Amino acid sequence: MSQIIHTEQAPAALGPYVQARKTGPWVFTSGQVALDPKSGEMMGTTAAEQAEQVLTNLLAVLGAAGARRDQVLKTTIFLVDMADFADVNAVYGRFFGEHKPARSTVAVSQLPKAARIEIECVAYTGE
Repeated sequence: MSQIIHTEQAPAALGPYVQARKTGPWVFTSGQVALDPKSGEMMGTTAAEQAEQVLTNLLAVLGAAGARRDQVLKTTIFLVDMADFADVNAVYGRFFGEHKPARSTVAVSQLPKAARIEIECVAYTGE
């Protein structure tokens, strides 16, 4: 049995999907872009600036599912420009600190709302 996760602290889904699903102790998030959950406007112009909002949104979705950032096991980052890799790494490194999830980074030609970055993750709450 899976549970739909939704919070007003993160942007609503832009299509026919949910912010996350929780099945037992597992949380699977949809990709987050740098939309402000209140205004719906894109936050930041650089990938690094957008990464800050993306991770804030992701943390809100995880929190609504009863998960913490140190329970994230795997992330996937989608970047429009791999030249942004180092700048995004710096933001990502500060966000996760000593906890280092497994990660893939994929170059894509474009993202919804002209975003420069999108991140999704899988977390294990241990419940």
